[in-house]
Amino acid sequence: MKVQMAPAWQELLQPEFDKPYFHDLTTFVREEYRNHTCFPPGPEIFAAFSHCTPKALKAVIIGQDPYHGPGQAHGLCFSVRDGNAHPPSLINIFKEIQANTGAGYPESGDLSRWAKQGVLLLNATLTVRAHQAGSHQKKGWETFTDAVIQRVSASQEGLVFLLWGGYAKRKSVLIDREKHRVLTSGHPSPLSANRGLWFGNGHFTQANAFLERQGKTPIIW
Repeated sequence: MKVQMAPAWQELLQPEFDKPYFHDLTTFVREEYRNHTCFPPGPEIFAAFSHCTPKALKAVIIGQDPYHGPGQAHGLCFSVRDGNAHPPSLINIFKEIQANTGAGYPESGDLSRWAKQGVLLLNATLTVRAHQAGSHQKKGWETFTDAVIQRVSASQEGLVFLLWGGYAKRKSVLIDREKHRVLTSGHPSPLSANRGLWFGNGHFTQANAFLERQGKTPIIW
């Protein structure tokens, strides 16, 4: 597995690449991609790190698994390529943005536009076997992405971490709350949203208000 990411990310994360668990993870991922259909495509496994440098980060959103249907996943959590129907969670994210900011509902489900503004869209597990949700969990990815969160928290100042759902909320222990703002709510999935745990969280305006207080440009959600 070739790690394709910008030099600044490579430098920040190189200690992880040299650890035994990452070598084992690399062996596992190579075998999976060789013998099965997996997502996202190999060159996009580390796409979350390709749109901005660590110092340009403003916000971090944490997902769990890539989408496991054909043509959906492209390395950014909650995001789908253009031409794909918007998954239910993404629909609810866009509905909350509408209600919270007054923005229109976007045609594109490709969240690269967020990533280019400094939003790290990080899945806890970066790969998955087709049609088998969770199939690459507990193989080493979580160790790596936990380290990403810790290193970003330690090396940067004034970020917003948006933690949606129980799984993401558990990552809060990795974040220095003295330096960063942590926003939590239920997950945008229909199950959580329909129980009143998602809509009305106001995260998108809260995130921008915090960024503006840090002297940073707000995100166009």
